[in-house]
Parts: sequence; structure tokens; C-alpha cells
Amino acid sequence: MKHQTQDDQIIQLDFSEEMKTSFRDYAMSVIVSRAIPDVRDGLKPVQRRILYSMMELGLDPEKPHRKSARIVGDTMGKYHPHGDSSIYDALVHMAEDYSLMLPLVDGHGNFGSIDGDGAAAMRYTEARLSPGAIALLDNLDMGLIEFTENFDNSEKEPTVLPATIPNLLINGTTGIAVGMATNIPPHNPVEVIKGVIAYIDNPDITTKGLMKYIPAPDFPTGGTIINADEMEQIYETGDGRIRLRAKVDIENGDNGRKNIVITEIPYTVAGNKSKLVENLANLIKDKVFEEIHDVRDESSKEGIRIVIEVKKDRDIENLLNGLYKRTSMEDTYSVNLLAIKDQQPVIFSLKGLINEFVDFQVELYTKQYNYLLDKAKKRLEIVGGLIKATDVIDLIIEILRGSSSIKQAKTCLIEGNTDGIKFKSEKSKKEAAKLNFTDRQADAILAMQLSKLIGLEILKLHDEEAALLDSIKEYEMILGDKQELFKVIKKRLNEYKKKLHTDRKTKLTNAVIEDYVEEIKVEDIYILIDKFGYVKSIDSASYSRVQDDTLKEYNYIIQMKNTDKLCCFTDDGSMHQVKAENIPRCKMRDRGALIQTLSKIDKEEIILYTSFEQLFESQMLFVTSNGYVKQVSGAEFETNRSLINATKLEDGDKVVGITLLSAREILADNYKVILLTEKGLSLGFPLSEVSEFKKTSRGVRGIKLENDDKVCFATALDPETQTFIYNDKKLNAKKVRNRKRGDKGQKAKLK
Repeated sequence: MKHQTQDDQIIQLDFSEEMKTSFRDYAMSVIVSRAIPDVRDGLKPVQRRILYSMMELGLDPEKPHRKSARIVGDTMGKYHPHGDSSIYDALVHMAEDYSLMLPLVDGHGNFGSIDGDGAAAMRYTEARLSPGAIALLDNLDMGLIEFTENFDNSEKEPTVLPATIPNLLINGTTGIAVGMATNIPPHNPVEVIKGVIAYIDNPDITTKGLMKYIPAPDFPTGGTIINADEMEQIYETGDGRIRLRAKVDIENGDNGRKNIVITEIPYTVAGNKSKLVENLANLIKDKVFEEIHDVRDESSKEGIRIVIEVKKDRDIENLLNGLYKRTSMEDTYSVNLLAIKDQQPVIFSLKGLINEFVDFQVELYTKQYNYLLDKAKKRLEIVGGLIKATDVIDLIIEILRGSSSIKQAKTCLIEGNTDGIKFKSEKSKKEAAKLNFTDRQADAILAMQLSKLIGLEILKLHDEEAALLDSIKEYEMILGDKQELFKVIKKRLNEYKKKLHTDRKTKLTNAVIEDYVEEIKVEDIYILIDKFGYVKSIDSASYSRVQDDTLKEYNYIIQMKNTDKLCCFTDDGSMHQVKAENIPRCKMRDRGALIQTLSKIDKEEIILYTSFEQLFESQMLFVTSNGYVKQVSGAEFETNRSLINATKLEDGDKVVGITLLSAREILADNYKVILLTEKGLSLGFPLSEVSEFKKTSRGVRGIKLENDDKVCFATALDPETQTFIYNDKKLNAKKVRNRKRGDKGQKAKLK
């Protein structure tokens, strides 16, 4: 005998060829056995194995939930030896209603959230099959699909599930393999089923024709597809990009602000909503968008609600353009309709995916009706034998009583062999020799209960025989005519269409992508107005360096934002507005510009200067020379016009006093209104006696005047104020007597 040397045991291989072969085998294993779904049932192997394990555990939708750890353990131990975490992650994904249009698992417990929270450990959660999963698992016992050995040849597992709904299009999928990836978006179940039926009715239908029923993907998170016109090209080639936008509503907020409210997010953000909110909050922190005042997440079980509070007088549309560009409020979904067919990865068109599903349905339903036909024929054989047996039941009983074994009796029933059987008469023996029941019929006769001999039971056998004959005729007709088979498929699909009815969530449009125009950086400025009406603005840094003596030269100093407006109220009852950006930015030594050159003010006397922001948040006390008083909300003066009527005046009347009051002062309830007339009368009464009116109202009588007297001064003071200024003189506020609004004034001895 020749001994084998060490050299004989060494196999000479080319390194590069071995690497190519090994990597190719590995790549195909990942593609076919892990990452890419089967075009027929739309499932990856791990998903298919989980659902099959759950079915074996009896976790129907009507049954109680079972611990996820048990499901994962069964799946890993029997079919998928790749680690429990990957199995549990797949189980959790199939329960996410924000990821799938038709969840396949009904989860109980903490299965994560759309915010990005992870699921609880598998020992804490429970699960069972959803009603949608039953459409993929039904009729597994009919031999419709092939079973193969599991990894250790100890179990059988299905190579594909007998899916009777187009799961791949309805739920979509995502997977990354070696050198390729799949990204199939979810679709509306009703639309997909309508498209499948349309294809069955007309196999020559075009992609454009299919899009009458399936216009675009439908994402469970809603949102808006903004490139609807590109969908035909994407469906035709199986490749492309879908642009998704969040759904937003514009609402009125507090203090005159507007709110951008996000109620639906792009599908690509599902499972990571908190990251979107965090990114929006960082825009404020990093001062990317000065227009944003605040961001808050008000989402609840009722739905998503992310509020972006926008500062006053900002361009909402321009801000949205910036948000779409800088955040995931607008995102791209890359479509790649890649699936496994005959153990090979193939890129499909929309029509191609539907064609594969219909071919699979023809295969499934053909096998199903062959199974039903065979089952009906076998049952008909048995029923026919039982009916025949009831006609010779006395002879059969005689055979059984005369036989020494069941085998002997069965042989007689099938072959008419009477050897060794004791009969009461020769006639019975001759009759027995004529029997020719089949093997199945003989077994059924031997197992028949005596209760079957009741007349009603015999009648039921005849009825069952007639029903079986009708069923066999129907099955043979369906199997013999493809159009009849299609009718059955369409009937089942229409039933699912009713069960799975869901309104479309994702809207379709064609939006023009516009650039964001950066707005002026908001900063604090100071408006300085001298006694001659010259006005200028300086920045806050320059203002902080100005000496107090220098500031005494200016009658009005107003702090405001550079995006605000300067409001000027004149004695003729008008309000003029000048944008802060139109007021000259000067150095302190510069004089500025006359207010008349910046507005339409001519010879009117200016009663009050204020910023619009301060005005908007204030209550205004108006007093006219004829003695009319009123309160008006500052919000009444919100306008984009440079000139409006601020109050209604009678002929010959004019405004003599406007006082800005804060909300705190209004609520104080102890403020006093002081009126002075040209004839030296004074009157004081509580501010609470002055009602609030619209700016278009005249107001109410504040003081009863003599025919030729006029109010020349008005103000509102708190009780602690000792003096007030009139004509550059200090007057004692305590000497103004309090009387009711509308009374005559008292002689004022205030100087």
C-alpha cells in the first residue's frame, strides 16, 4: 500500500482566482439570502422565517400575544442562525405603522416610536400576526409552495410564502447588499390592487395607463411628493429620485407672530423625528435663520405637530424655502426597484413587478384549484362508496360478522374474495363475490358509524355528492379556462381591497424649488429725533458711547429693531409709518433727515413717536380737543401702508393727547386720566371708566366743555406720580380733583 505524503495533501490554488470565487459566493449569499426581497412575496428571508415561526406558534390575530423572545428564539433555533438582534430588529420593523403601509406584526408593548426611540428588549415586548400577514400565510397546507431543508436539515421551511396580495409594492422595502441595493417605496393598497386588476384585464397596458390607478408611492407618514411629473420615468426604468416635503400649515401665533406647523414629515425622517426637531432648534442657536423665534414639538397620539414660531413681519414663504434647503423638511427618496427572481437580482419596472405578481398568482391559484379538485374527487369517491354501502348494508354486516379479521373483510369489499368468510346463505356469498369497492371506500365503510344509517344522514350523503359534483365541475372549468381563473383572482383581490381600504396620505404636486433670500440681520438700533424734526438712527454700540449731555438735545429717543417701523401719530388723526431701514444710519455728529422727507407729514403737529413693536403690545389712550376719549388696542394699527387714519374726528376737532399704556398698567385698575382745558379747567377720573373702541370710532365724552373751550392736554398717571409736565412746567398731579368722566372740570390752580 502506498503511503500518502504531506505534499500530496497540499492543493495548489491561484490566489486571485480563489478570492474572486469566494467573494462572488459571499456576495450572492448576501444578495439572495439576506438583503434583497423575493419578487413574489416581497419578503427577505429573515422576515419570511419570522412570520412562518409565528404561524407555527399559532399566533393568529385572534390569539393572545406571545413574548417576542420566544418568537426570536424559535426563529433563530429552527431557521435563521444569524443572531437574535437582527431577528428582533426585523420583527420590530414589521410592526412599525410609520414604516409599513400594512404592518405584518401586531406588537404589544414598547416597539419604539417615530421620534427615534428604540424598542424595549425582546423580553419585555409581545407580538402576534397582523391580519395583513394572514394574506401572505393563508393556504400554506395546500402544497402551493415548495419547502426546503433548514440549515441543519432538522426542519422544513418555505422558500416563499403564498402571498395573495402584492406585498412588495404595498409595503416596499430597503436593503443594502454587496455592490447593489434595493429601495422600493410603499404604495396605497387600494391603488395597487386596482392597478393589478387593470393589468389582468389588459396585459398590454402602458406605464402611463397603470399610473391612472397607481399615480405615485403613498408613504405612511404622508407628506408631499413635489416632482410628480417625474414618476412616469421612475416607474418605467425602476430607478430615480422622489423629492419629498413635509406638510405645513400657517397659523396665527401669539403677539402677532405667525407659526409654521409641520403636521406630516417626509418618509425618510420616519423613525428619526426628534433629529429633525433638534436640527430646527439648532438653527436658532446658530442664528442661521434670524426669522425663527422658537421651535417646539407638540406632537401627541393624535399626530405630529412641530411648531416653528416666526417673528413678526417676516416673509414666511422665503423662510420655508430656506428650511426646505437646510433641513430634512425636504428630502430625497432614491428609488431602485430591485428584487430577486429565480435566484438572480433584477431591476424591474412598475409593470414588471405587477407582471411577476400576477404570474405568481396564476401559479398559486392553479395549484390551489388542483388541490381542491383532487380533494373533491377523493371525497366524492368516498361519499359514493358510502351511498353504495347503505344499499347493501345487511350484506356488509354479514361479511364483517363472518370475517376473522379486518384485512379479510376489506379484501372481500375490494376484490369480492369470500374465502374463509362465514355466510348465512349461499346467496349472500354470491352477492359478496360481486363487490368491488375501492381501497378508500373500503376504509371509509369499515370506519363508518352505525348512526350514518339514519335516513337523514343518508340524505345528507346524497346532498354532499351533488355538491361535490358541482364543485368538481366548477374547479375543472376554472382550471380549463384562464379567464375564469383570472375572475377568481380578481374576486379575491377585490375582497382585500375592501378590507385594506386606506385613503391616500401622500399628496402629489410639481413645485418649483426656489432659493432662500437671506433677510436683514436683526439688531437693536436707536432713533434720535430733535426739536426741529430731524431724525437719524445709530447702532446700539455707538449709542452706548454717547454722553448724557449730548442726548439732552433730542426730544425723542426710541429703541427698536432695525426691522421695525417708526410710527408717527399726528394731531389730524393720522398715523404715518417709516421703515427703520429707510431712516438714515448716521454718526452722532450727523444731523440726519427731516421726518417730512421720509413720510407724507406736511404741517401736522406730531403728537407721538413710537416703534411698531411697542405700539403693538400696548393699549393707547386717545384724547381730542373736543373732549372725546377712548382706548384702542395697539394691534389695531397693524398695516403695511405708510399712512392710515388712526381715529375718527369731528369737524374742527384734533388729537391733543396719546398715551401708550402697557398691559400691566391697564390691569392695575388705579390709573387716573387727567384732562386740562384752555380756560384752565382740570378733570381727573379712573382710566377704567374709558372703554376700548376700534380705531374708526370717535370715542366717548371725557369732559363737559363750555362752548368755546377746548381740551389742550391729556395724560394718564399712576397714583404714585406727584407731578407731570405741561408746556415745559411741572404741575402737581395731586391737585387735580377726581370726578366722574363726562363732568365739568374744576378750576385748575396748578401753576
